[in-house]
Amino acid sequence: MNETEFLTPEGFKKLEEELEHLKTKRRAEVAQRLHEAMEEGETEENPEYEDAKNEQAFVEGRILTIETILGNAKLIEAKGPANEIRLGSKITITEVGTTEKEHYVLVGSAEADPQHGRISNESPMGKALLGHKLHDIITVQTPGGAMKVKIVHINNK
Repeated sequence: MNETEFLTPEGFKKLEEELEHLKTKRRAEVAQRLHEAMEEGETEENPEYEDAKNEQAFVEGRILTIETILGNAKLIEAKGPANEIRLGSKITITEVGTTEKEHYVLVGSAEADPQHGRISNESPMGKALLGHKLHDIITVQTPGGAMKVKIVHINNK
């Protein structure tokens, strides 16, 4: 997992804040839960102890993941020609034959959140859009089949 992670400045800050929260608050909360569960005596058949150990493993794993992402991060900003899609671009497309607009921000995989319009440059849609220009019509291979979309707006500011 030592690959470059492309992050927007906002995504980098969000991960830094999550890391700080995990290290300063969640770790202490989980440690307290473990301590209280251990005080109850037998730990082998104590579901609270097992749950707290699992949560501890999750928190520590997430801390390591975020530290790795931040350590390998390359900040992206969409500054550049206004008519070409790159990482950080805000894009509006329409499926050919419709007028319904879809809005996306092209981000690295670490901050992708398709339900909120943040698509990864590694996703089928992201790969298809990357490098294209305003008014291009492209074919995107999706799990549901091929679809043609037109790029109707690009914001690289």
